[in-house]
Amino acid sequence: MGITGQIATSAVKSTTPPSRSGETLLDRIGNTPLLRLQRAGKEFPNVEFYAKAEWFNPGGSVKDRPALSMIQAGLASGALAPGKTIIDATSGNTGIAYAMIGAAMRYPVKLCLPDSASQERKRILEAYGAELVITPGDEGTDGAIRKVHQIVAAEPNKYFYADQYSNPANWQAHYRTTANEIWAQTSGRITHFVAGLGTSGTFVGTTRRLKELNREIRCVSLQPDASFHGLEGWKHMPTAIVPAIYDDKLADENLPVSTEDAYRLAKRLAREEGLLVSPSAAAALLGCFAVAARIPKQLGAVMVTVFADSAFKYLNERFWDED
Repeated sequence: MGITGQIATSAVKSTTPPSRSGETLLDRIGNTPLLRLQRAGKEFPNVEFYAKAEWFNPGGSVKDRPALSMIQAGLASGALAPGKTIIDATSGNTGIAYAMIGAAMRYPVKLCLPDSASQERKRILEAYGAELVITPGDEGTDGAIRKVHQIVAAEPNKYFYADQYSNPANWQAHYRTTANEIWAQTSGRITHFVAGLGTSGTFVGTTRRLKELNREIRCVSLQPDASFHGLEGWKHMPTAIVPAIYDDKLADENLPVSTEDAYRLAKRLAREEGLLVSPSAAAALLGCFAVAARIPKQLGAVMVTVFADSAFKYLNERFWDED
């Protein structure tokens, strides 16, 4: 049965068994719904637009997946052991995932975080008990990365440095889970995958697996159109410290996205679709529209992106009040 035959609402459910009693918090990571957009993108009637609703993860974002994967890999290798502190640089979402998982597994967490991160994120991290080291906001995550290197170099035996920008367990999480969920939830009908670049783990891992399943799937990466931008978690690769896990040969195409356009689309999605999503999620959909605009009208397409998180950590942003 095709995907349209499976949908009674806008959400395509995952293929995992029903919830069982006795599940732990960490068992709820992954297997997020795939939402079909009903109104946004209606100017492209030949394209079906879908988005993974990653705020259904217990930590509220897509970053729960790689955070758990990296911590599990650290435990398996012995790099993470009782008495050590989990440390990393973060713009917020991966840090929240570390803090949540660390609290659940009884490991202390220390995070280097740019001052530009939203106040809501800082409050959430503190609520989970994470220790925060605030770095200059104008240096973004690059400044936070440099600070982590200093801290770990001074006391290497004290920390498990998860290093989300270099750790292959980051992209492997999406190779194992995100890609396979998308494939199952679209019944293999997916023709395009579009996603933003931050650590690049989501795009790299998902693309590698989807290309194995069907090498004809077109995979498009997105990044901000300028070095100074408001797409928290995304990187402007030409001017940033490029993550070691990033593979610039994977994408069939790489497109720039405007912060201001993403802000406007985020407001539209709230009012037209009832979806309150982050600016980076809106930016991902903007990238989908750019790809859709070049698909011949006589050709159909099933396009999937990732909505990394909801808007609840961004509601203090001024763009919500602007016309």
